[in-house]
Parts: sequence; C-alpha cells; structure tokens
Amino acid sequence: MGLMQFAGDLRTASVPASGSQRRVAYAAGTISHGEVAALGSLFPNLVFEPLESEWSGYSTPNVDILIFGISASSQQDLGKVIKFLESCPPRLQVIVALRDADVISSRALTRAGAIDVIPMPASEATWALGIERLLASGKSDRAQGRKPGQVVALLKAGGGVGVTSLGVQAAYSLGPKIKEGKGICFADLDLQFGAAALYFDLDQALTVTDCIAVGEVLEETQFATVLAAHKSGVRLLAAPRDVTALDTFPLNLVDGLMGGLRRDFSLTILDMPSVWTDWTNRVLQSADRIVLVTQLSVPHVHLARRQLGLLTQQGLDRLPLTLVCNKVTGDQERLLSVKAAEKAIGRSFDLVLPEDVRAMGTAVNQGLPLSEARRGCKLEKLVGQLAERISADALVEARQVR
Repeated sequence: MGLMQFAGDLRTASVPASGSQRRVAYAAGTISHGEVAALGSLFPNLVFEPLESEWSGYSTPNVDILIFGISASSQQDLGKVIKFLESCPPRLQVIVALRDADVISSRALTRAGAIDVIPMPASEATWALGIERLLASGKSDRAQGRKPGQVVALLKAGGGVGVTSLGVQAAYSLGPKIKEGKGICFADLDLQFGAAALYFDLDQALTVTDCIAVGEVLEETQFATVLAAHKSGVRLLAAPRDVTALDTFPLNLVDGLMGGLRRDFSLTILDMPSVWTDWTNRVLQSADRIVLVTQLSVPHVHLARRQLGLLTQQGLDRLPLTLVCNKVTGDQERLLSVKAAEKAIGRSFDLVLPEDVRAMGTAVNQGLPLSEARRGCKLEKLVGQLAERISADALVEARQVR
C-alpha cells in the first residue's frame, strides 16, 4: 500500500493545525525522496529539508523535528545518540530510525528523550504513523519539562505468595504522595487470574482486553482520565473479567501500552502473570525495577532461584531488583531459617514481611488500606518501606511538582 493510499486511514484530520509550518530536518538516506514528497503532501504544515551536516554536529536553531538513523549494533553510535538526546534542547523532537533494532536499544533511546524510535527498514505507512503520532501527541514530555514515569514490575516465585496484596497496599500508601505529580497506576496484567479489581473494589474498571481492542492507537489513549480511580488516587487498569488466553496480548501493542502509561503516570505498578511469554518478556524489558516476591519454604526458595536465573538469562539482571520474603510465620522459621533460605537463593532478602492474617484479610476483603484495617501494625510499616523502595524516583518528581 502506498503512502497516499494509506492516508485515508489516518486520523491526521483530527489533529488541529498549528497555524504555522514546522520544520523537519532529515538525514540523507534515512527517508527516500519519494517518501519525503509523500509525507509533505500528507502533512502540509510540515516543511521537510535535508540535514546539511551530521546529526552529531546539529545546531540549527529553527528546526522543530529532527530525523536521522543509526544502527543498534554500533554501541559507539548508540552512546553518542543517547548523549545527544540528553543534551539537546527540550523543544526539539527527535525521531531515531534504528537499524538492527532490539528492545533494549529502543528503550534506551526513548528514555534518553527520543519522541519515537522507528525500526528500519520502515514502510511508507510506518513513517506516516510515526509522524501522525508525533503531531497528535502535541508537545513531548521533554518539551514540557516532564520526565517519563517509572514502571515497576511485580513477579512471583510460585502461587499464593501475596504479590497482588503487597502491590495494592504499596499503591494505597503511595497514592496521596504521588497524586500531586502525574499520579500512580496499578496495571493488572495477569490475564487469567488477576484479581486487583476486587482488592480495589473497582469491579467495573477498564480492563486490559478493553485496551487491546483499541488496536494500534492504544498509546494515544488518555489513561489518566479513562481508568477508574480509587479514593486513594490510584488509577486501575484491571485484568480481564473472564479467563483469557495468554497469547491474547499482541506483541506489537506492548510498547504502546507502556508508552501511554509512562506518559500519563509518575509510577505504574505492574502485576505480572506467573508464566513467561514473548509479551511478558517485552513488558519486563521496558520496566525500570523488578520486585520478586517469595515465601519461606523449600519449593518457593527453589522457584525464586529459578526466577533470578531466568532474569539473568534475559539480560534483566541489569535492573534494580527488590527481593521480598512475604507472609513469614514463626513455625516456618523453625522449619527453614531466613539465613538458610538466603544462602540457597544466593542473595539476601531486601525485606522480610510477617504474616498478619487479620490485618491483610480485612484489607483485602473490604478493599481497604492497611492503615484503615489495622493502623500501626508491623506489616503496615514494612509495606510502607517496600513502597518507598520501589518508588523513589517517582516520589522525587512528585515533590518537584509541588
């Protein structure tokens, strides 16, 4: 399909005209002359002009959008681009055309400030969608002086370890602190057995399958307004209401979901399924921090060690990781000590939380924060420590907004 044929399917007509033309500088060889001509016809408010120098020496002050290409296989070029993105003026929107693209390189470029990363070779339709997304989104977070939000993924070492309970309670405690920034979101990505909506008492919340139905425009969804809000200020993206096949989540929509959540929230807490798939791996690759939760038993210790090994295999050991031992009782410690469990896993626990059936049971059954279920209990204080540990960067941003 040619670009002009594809134009009828775009939503460009809904993008308000700026009233003045914007200049787009592009590197020779990144976009063909034919594609530039077609893009110029499709977007009449843009003026395309070739770069007169290498992108690394770019200094033209009147250009609004810069497009150039590099290869992800060159770590030297990748490092130069990241430094360039971190130092270039916030008003400049940069699209990087990436050859030999991979998730880690694309994520690094986006976090450094690229408004979009387009894998090469790219079709005419891909270029059109990239430009359309840029114009539809208005100013980038960089241009408005905002950093993209943080994403924390919750992993479990076996069933019944209490990941959802901890994640929801951490979100409760953070809601009032972060709502003065861009807010906090709890995204339940356990497509088959997610129950966060019940914990928040928001059983009619928008679900992951509702979002998947949106398709390729998922990233443009205004999550900060369409997601249901708990009284604590936490927004919820719920798991499907019915058991859903794990391959229901198309891999090509993962980046759109993560990008939209980063844009709209200072912190997003992801409740991950217990199984590994292509799309869960993609989600984890886009996270900033991982929290792995286990229990004090031989099977759970074994599963925690296996999860840590798999994280290493996938290159995810580069991310900060918080290891939590949850629901510890005196009887368990007499059968297997914390020190013995740490030795078997190969690292120390960052937090050891006691089991408190009364406090957590009341909180879960009534959709309450621990502070309301049983104020001042030891579990509440330790959950607060977990919340502070996983949200430090988001809290800094929220304080700066005040």
